[in-house]
Amino acid sequence: MAATGGTSKNDSFQKSLQPNQALRMLSQREVRILDTPEHLFQAAADEFESLGSKAIQRSGRFTVALSGGSTPRSLYSLLSTKTSIGWDRVCFFWGDERHVPPDHPESNYRMAHEALLAKVPVRPENVFRIPAEEPDAATAAARYEQQTRDFFALAPGRFPRFDLMLLGLGPDGHTASLFPNTAALNENNRLVVANWVEKFNTHRITMTFPVLNHSACVMFLVSGKDKALALKEALDHNSVSVPVARVRPLDGRLLWLVDREAASSLSADQKRGT
Repeated sequence: MAATGGTSKNDSFQKSLQPNQALRMLSQREVRILDTPEHLFQAAADEFESLGSKAIQRSGRFTVALSGGSTPRSLYSLLSTKTSIGWDRVCFFWGDERHVPPDHPESNYRMAHEALLAKVPVRPENVFRIPAEEPDAATAAARYEQQTRDFFALAPGRFPRFDLMLLGLGPDGHTASLFPNTAALNENNRLVVANWVEKFNTHRITMTFPVLNHSACVMFLVSGKDKALALKEALDHNSVSVPVARVRPLDGRLLWLVDREAASSLSADQKRGT
């Protein structure tokens, strides 16, 4: 469904919710400011372990969508040392991927494999990477969508509910591969799309906002001074100027783990969360 502008899209999104839904959606945001990146990674690892334990006790598995970039690499390295996690019960997906083969230096899969998956007893059948070596990005997106639908046994029109959606934040306000002024921002039906990103002159394969917003827990990791202004915009309730501001779980937890430098531009209210 096309929108004439960011504000009208946000208004229609809010109006589509019952009042108690909108209130619940906003009331579950938690902003946690950690002194250093090292404290941030430790807090994220603790959350991962806790969420995983609860999910495995509840359903016998822990479904996670991983993020790429430099920040989560340190988290993955830390997680690789944890022997208490039931790794054979963790099912790994990816929120987005570059349009490159899995052995490419820029591959999100490769980074996660080197930092984490190759070091823990994960079942190979529980690793669901995006087939980004497919020459046609749209075909790769369609294949990954179908794979995700099959895993979650989704009926038509339904979206998966990941136990944990790990996300990062770019200085331009993007998350996953949902960049400003790109077509994927307006996708409301597909799970996965090939999103053309003009500034990189390439497609990125990404999960869409409906998938992100159906997650049981969305956890952002934000580190560094260069993210400060984007974070401030993201935590403004009325903001639609950056894509990440549209990540608002409908019936789930929204957790922001940020270090002091990333939080340096936040107001007192934003630091308190909601």
